[in-house]
Amino acid sequence: MSNEIIRLENVTFEYNSMVEGGQLKAVEGIDLSVKKGEYLVVLGHNGSGKSTLAKLMNGLLLPTEGDVYVKDMNTKDEDKIWEIRQTAGMVFQNPDNQIVATIVEEDVAFGPENQGIPPEEIRKRVDEALEIVEMTEYKKHAPHLLSGGQKQRVAIAGILAMRPECIILDEPTAMLDPNGRVEIIDTIKKLNKEEGKTIVHITHFMDEAVEADRILIMEQGKIVMEGSPREIFSQVERVKSLGLDVPQVTELAYELRKEGIQVPTNILTIEELVKAL
Repeated sequence: MSNEIIRLENVTFEYNSMVEGGQLKAVEGIDLSVKKGEYLVVLGHNGSGKSTLAKLMNGLLLPTEGDVYVKDMNTKDEDKIWEIRQTAGMVFQNPDNQIVATIVEEDVAFGPENQGIPPEEIRKRVDEALEIVEMTEYKKHAPHLLSGGQKQRVAIAGILAMRPECIILDEPTAMLDPNGRVEIIDTIKKLNKEEGKTIVHITHFMDEAVEADRILIMEQGKIVMEGSPREIFSQVERVKSLGLDVPQVTELAYELRKEGIQVPTNILTIEELVKAL
């Protein structure tokens, strides 16, 4: 077995555009391999193709050209689509669209119930999933009474209960307040480091990318930069030319360098900057 979990080979996705009058390429000619256990962050501003990429990775969209493989299963293979979606679970931007039940634990049980898992196993999985996202005390609550961050953690628990090896998160913090964002980022880190889940995290918040093993930046449907957080964010000018920011502390280090203060270019955390100064 290879240690790849997702592989894209020369993938293009076009959709019909009413405005442009014709085919628009949302993703163009992408080759990408995601390794087991990797924490991959995909950055790009709106319309760069990053959400389309997420949906291609678990078969919600099928490529116009090229192939997407999830554990060597082609997403075009209709017989395998359930298996593919169980291997690579998807968490969306708006948790309200993912919550289906009126009680938290019932919502988390929804996926495994559809998989035909025996009730006692479901019970175990629901408890485990809520434990991991630290929502056990809310299991009897109504989801609509929770905060945005808590709802999103319930949505993540619902995916976890299906035991995917990979979790694809499509801008999971876009609709959350700063506290909710911190909750979700902490949850994602924990899933990756402690639970060993492969994470593909799509975002436009730079500070969420600092923890990644690898960052891809997309622009007009193509991958235009790829590297570790340090490699990417040390190229402040280039990142800005793509319409993105760099993390605040990296920006500060960059400004200090412009003023002639010798600090390293690849600073990512406040601690590192303090030490350098």
